[in-house]
Parts: sequence; C-alpha cells; structure tokens
Amino acid sequence: MRRIYLDYAATTPTHPDVVAAMLPYFTENFGNPSTIYSYGQEARGAVEEARTSVAALIGAADEEICFTSGGTESDNYALCGVAFANEDRGNHIITSVIEHHAVLETCKFLETRGFGVTYLPVDKYGLVDPDDVRKAITPRTLIVSVMHANNEVGTIQPLEEISKITHEAGAYFHTDAVQTVGHIPVDVDKLGVDLLSMSAHKLYGPKGIGALYIRKGTRLASFLHGGEQEKGRRAGTENVPGIIGLGKAAEITRAELECEALRLTGIRNKLISGILESIDNTSLNGHPDRRLPNNVNVSINFVEGESILLNLDLEGICASTGSACSSGSLEASHVLLATGCPPPLARGSLRFTMGRGTTEQEVDRVLAVLPGIVARLRAMSPLLKNRG
Repeated sequence: MRRIYLDYAATTPTHPDVVAAMLPYFTENFGNPSTIYSYGQEARGAVEEARTSVAALIGAADEEICFTSGGTESDNYALCGVAFANEDRGNHIITSVIEHHAVLETCKFLETRGFGVTYLPVDKYGLVDPDDVRKAITPRTLIVSVMHANNEVGTIQPLEEISKITHEAGAYFHTDAVQTVGHIPVDVDKLGVDLLSMSAHKLYGPKGIGALYIRKGTRLASFLHGGEQEKGRRAGTENVPGIIGLGKAAEITRAELECEALRLTGIRNKLISGILESIDNTSLNGHPDRRLPNNVNVSINFVEGESILLNLDLEGICASTGSACSSGSLEASHVLLATGCPPPLARGSLRFTMGRGTTEQEVDRVLAVLPGIVARLRAMSPLLKNRG
C-alpha cells in the first residue's frame, strides 16, 4: 500500500538537494566557523552564504538573521529577550489565545517573573481584531506577539494593521511565522515586524535549526551565555550542517514559492469542497479565504477525530487532528475552542496539510475513503445516538 502523507504542517521531508548540500559539512568541511585557519574559514563562508539566502527569503538584511535551534527557541528568545532587556520601561506583553504553545508557555513563564500578559480573543475564523490590540496596549507594553498564520486552522492574521498600532505605542512586534515562511510571500518590512520566528523543517530543511529575524536596533537580552557566536546574540558553536540546510531550503522554496502556492491552493479547494459535499454535518474551520494555501481543517460532527485518524492510517493516509491525542488526552484544541467551536465538534476535527509531494490523485483517494469511514464510525457513535 502506497502511503499518503498529509501532515506537512507538522514536518516536511528534507529536500534531496538540501541533504546533498549538508553532507560535506559533516565530513570534509567540518571546521569550526570560529577558528581562523582554512577549515574554519570555509565553514564560516558557507554559514554566511546561508544567512544571505535566509535573509533574501524574508526581505531582511543578512546581519538581522540569528540562527537558532528552531521555532520554539526563536519564540522564547524574542519574548524573553525583549522582556528582560526592556524591564526599565515596562512589564506588559500582548499575545493571542491561539498562539503556538512555544509562545503561550513562554508568556506563562514570564508571568511568573512579574510580567503581565494580555491574551487577545479571536473571532469565529480565528482572526485577531486589530482594535483589540489598540484597546489592550498601554505605555507599559513592551511587545505584541501575534502569529502570522495559525498552525491548526490556517488563518492568516492582519499583521500590517497590528504592527502599525503596536509601533504607534512604542512597543516591539513579534510574529511566529513558522507556518508561513517558504509557503506564502513574507516581507518583514511590509509586515512591519521587529522579530520573526522561522523553522527549517517546515520548509523542507532539516530538524533542529531555525532562525530569528531581529530588526536592527531591537533591544534584546541573550539567554544563552558563553562565546560570541551570532554577533554575541547566541552562544555556542554553530550547527554548520543545519545552517547550510536551512540556507539551501530557503533558496529552493524562494524559487518555487509562487507556483507551488498556486498549485496547492487548487488542491486545497478541491479537498475542502469534496469533504463538505460528501459528508453531512461537517464544517470548515478557519477563514474561508484568508488561509494558508495548503491547509484544510474540518470538524465532522458525531464522531471523534482520533477514531477517523486511526481508520485513515489503516488506509495508508496520514493526517492530524486538533485534539491533543499525542499526550493521551481527549481535550479539544485550544484554537478551535477559542473560535467558539463547541467541544464535541472540536474533538471531531481533522487537519490535512499538503506539500510538495501532494497530488490530486492523493486527494481523490482521501475523498474516496473518508465518507465511508465517517459513516461506519457514526453508525457506532454514542454522540449520534444521544444527540436528541
């Protein structure tokens, strides 16, 4: 049975050209970039080339890119770095209730250190209202952090409007762009962000490497202490193979982005309409138009999402759900609950995210097997029997 992978938002396969670019830096070009002899300087040159590629992908200057271990570290660095470097002028942070846990848990940590956090609500589509930012912001606000696009429902936020409000108040603006960089056009100047998080393994690069864009002039305290790597912003010997991989992935996705986004949008729309037309009592989560080109998130009433996933897996189809099934909990997605989705419906959510390897034939296969799976599960479901 040929397996179908539809969970590209979780991770992507490393592009073969990325692997090929990385390999020499494990063996032949293994030098430490901080050394002054030829081995080290060869590695240093490659790291700086990768930095240029990453910067070009988001419209940044080379020196504004700081390599990290991934999106989680980038989010932590942005929030903690701004908070601890600017305590002399404030102690307030604004974020949204639908952020990734890398942001939410960091905010909770900062609350234990005396910072106040305002968690903004979202509408039924998962959109933050810029007016809510305006109402929440105070002279003590240090940073506003709103993700570019939600990892579960795919809704793209109005960052340009939010950034204007944030900067008018003299605060920094951070966005978690892990789901957007390499998938839709991202320009840091157009978005108006001061800090932006990204991760290589979401754009066909290796795991364990990411970057934080830091606009020139941003006051940021380092929380890894040691050497002077990354211009003193992040101590520790650079992950040279990973950095090379991120740079190559950025180069490839930049060249293919426009065509690939258009292709995936067509496949996405086919899957959405096919599911909604073939399965009753089903609804689309997230914004119908302002959404990522590869994201489909639906709630299927009267059945648990985990049960559907297990049955899809038996058919060789890998997808995901909004429920926290990986932890053994049936707790519904915090994102869906924040949009007003009732808990039973939220627990019946499915997320399909597509990528470079996804074909129309694979979508056809999903549409061929999913209605039958749902029908069988509903026939056994106490949710359907007890709806009256």
